[in-house]
Amino acid sequence: MKTILLVDDDCELTSLLKKLLEMEGFNIQVAHDGEQALNQLDSSINLLLLDVIMPRKNGIETLKELRQQHQTPVIMLTARGNELDRVLGLELGADDYLPKPFNDRELVARIRAILRRSYWTEQQSVESGTTIEVDCLCLKTGPQEATFDGAILELTSTEFTLLYFLAQHLGQVLPRAQLSQEVLGKRLTPFDRAIDMHIANLRRKLPKRKDGHPWFKTLRGRGYLMVSA
Repeated sequence: MKTILLVDDDCELTSLLKKLLEMEGFNIQVAHDGEQALNQLDSSINLLLLDVIMPRKNGIETLKELRQQHQTPVIMLTARGNELDRVLGLELGADDYLPKPFNDRELVARIRAILRRSYWTEQQSVESGTTIEVDCLCLKTGPQEATFDGAILELTSTEFTLLYFLAQHLGQVLPRAQLSQEVLGKRLTPFDRAIDMHIANLRRKLPKRKDGHPWFKTLRGRGYLMVSA
């Protein structure tokens, strides 16, 4: 049973979501502010649902501190129409976001997509020990480990999965809609910038290639590709 840490100061909402998600087969822990969430976070937590607006320590501050030590998947719960919170959350390493008020089925689908992705990489390692190498970059699926020239890169689960998927299709143009579906498990909507922000994070985190090539190319109106040697 997967464990989710639900972080929101709205007691009525957390009570309803706890019942809903427990009916879906998840184990739910609850925190009502960022400080409480960070104190509760340990290796038993498989995913965080993190509200942005909270007392004591808000969601953005909590995510920033969390990412200094943990790569646990995070879905941010943001106010509808607040683009700044979404962009900041993605820049700081959130895996996805969902604007309030949201549909219960959509929330469950997003959670399952992220957990399914983590399970898939674990199974890939157990079944085939899958490793992909590009230049001096080495990607190992099971532990979701990315190294460059032997040094470990601190990537979130989503960043790793996106990088691995691009590496699997080295030199091929992948549409944003396909990346959103395959990596995030959701259909691309007109103003959804999640994939673009994850690509920007990867560009910032990846060292310069030894062969002098860029890691990715953006093809306006078509998508992204990972550059082959």
